[in-house]
Amino acid sequence: MNPLNRSNNSLYRPLLGAALLLSAAGSAAHAQSFTNIIDPLNPTFTQALGINDSNTIAGYGNGSIFNGFTLTLPSSFTRENFPGADGGTQVIGISNGASPTTVGFYVMGGVTNGFANTGGTFTTVDDPGFAFTQLLGINGGGTTAAGYWTHDATGATGQLAGIVTGGPGFTSPTFIGINHLLPANDNSQATGVNDGGWVVGFYQEGPNSSPTFTGFVDESGVVSSIMFPGATSTQALGVNDLGEIVGDYTLADGDMFGFLDKGGAFTKIDPFGSTAVTANGINDKGIIVGFYGAADGDTIGFATVPEPSTWAMMLAGFAGLGFLGYRRTLKGTLAARA
Repeated sequence: MNPLNRSNNSLYRPLLGAALLLSAAGSAAHAQSFTNIIDPLNPTFTQALGINDSNTIAGYGNGSIFNGFTLTLPSSFTRENFPGADGGTQVIGISNGASPTTVGFYVMGGVTNGFANTGGTFTTVDDPGFAFTQLLGINGGGTTAAGYWTHDATGATGQLAGIVTGGPGFTSPTFIGINHLLPANDNSQATGVNDGGWVVGFYQEGPNSSPTFTGFVDESGVVSSIMFPGATSTQALGVNDLGEIVGDYTLADGDMFGFLDKGGAFTKIDPFGSTAVTANGINDKGIIVGFYGAADGDTIGFATVPEPSTWAMMLAGFAGLGFLGYRRTLKGTLAARA
């Protein structure tokens, strides 16, 4: 199983809980309120993957097949599945607005396709000439999506990160590869994009290389790497309009944690002292969504909401941080579309 293939559950490994944000330097925890997200149709497997500024969450359950949804907390689930998708649907990103656009992917007849959905109208969004496309995030304005595509019909190799413009309908999309901006790699994925045009994601420099994955942020063609201090692998998975980035990282012992990156200052997301967690999306209010694995093996979604007083302290504290993580600017030249 290739961990870069989001049509495969191996990317989203079983995780353990969330309720506290702990600093990477090991200082006192910032208290968070924490909400479990459990899909009633798939109570043993729920992933919360994206959130907009109205606090509407995108995700999916997977009792036996991907079953997409949007959610208004605490429990108003709306099913969202591409018509005829016999392999299921994952809803991953959601834009702002009264009629938000969602993006993700669906599987039909064994083929994985990207999609956009605006006002209940689904559109297949596949890069022509490629056998496999996934859309993994969308900006607040609903105009640009992030994702990847490959000639490999299984999605396991040759992944090329890119963005897609033409939203919110994406009926005439333009695909723009960004893999050429990154260091030489075997696979890359773009996982999030904001209204300022920042794109985040991760790449794999080579089989069994160290680090396994390196996160990145592309700011108008200037690419910087993202690596949590001491980690062997880091994936950047979501970004908001404030430039706050969330994702996950892995240590040499295999433990995995979520993170929040504010301008290169990293905060460890370590719910309930767990050994693994993924933070997948963040809105402009700082609400983070993701998922974790319970002791009984269930996968449970979560949303964190900072208490007002704690949030104020976090904002003040982050203003003085600067060394907790590192971000390396990668010098690259523009090249033809990857």
